[in-house]
Amino acid sequence: MTGSTRHPLSLSLAPAETGTAVAEPYGPRSLWLVDAATQGPAALGLAPAVLDDREKRRAAAFRRDGDRRCYVTAHVALRVLLGAHLGTEPGGVRLVAEDCPSCAGPHGRPAAADAALHFSLSHSQDLVLLAFARSPVGVDVEALLPPDAVDDVAAELHPRETAELAALPPHARPVALARAWVRKEAYLKGLGIGLAHGIAGDYVGTGRSPGPAPPGWSVADVAVPAGFAAAVAEAR
Repeated sequence: MTGSTRHPLSLSLAPAETGTAVAEPYGPRSLWLVDAATQGPAALGLAPAVLDDREKRRAAAFRRDGDRRCYVTAHVALRVLLGAHLGTEPGGVRLVAEDCPSCAGPHGRPAAADAALHFSLSHSQDLVLLAFARSPVGVDVEALLPPDAVDDVAAELHPRETAELAALPPHARPVALARAWVRKEAYLKGLGIGLAHGIAGDYVGTGRSPGPAPPGWSVADVAVPAGFAAAVAEAR
């Protein structure tokens, strides 16, 4: 991965890279990785001045310190980066929910009010992934499942993906399953409907490179530490 970048408010963030290129910071699309284990103390210190009331209530509701730390780090980083993209103070960014494409309810893709900028956020354990783009975008990062949990989840995938996993030796299945899962969830988050859409209908593949992307979208894997898988999907 590329080196980290020091941002205003003393938060150190690292640009992420896909399988083909490093996304240019603040360009048409940018990807960022944040380690909540190292950046958590700084983020927790910044949170009172940066997060809005809803985010503060959500953070306070977590029972585990590690979950609270990851949530706060993710949302402080989101606001720092949104502020840098939009040329405003992080605490001044107003976040809203777009209408849901499925039911038109006010719980669709998160957005920055009155801004022509799309973003997506995902976190797993202490790893946070964020994306910013000029068109709808989704990201997902997940820790690998243990081998004995793979079969149950594999049954929910596209039939071709389920067959691909069944053909692999057991030790190779967790990584392959995670690749398919994050590609699907990134795409569904980009659509703004999440897993309610189901994950069996779209084939994205379990191999080292994504399969054909759904029409109108691009899907790419994101380089993350061992033990995780991540992907980004963007409307074309």
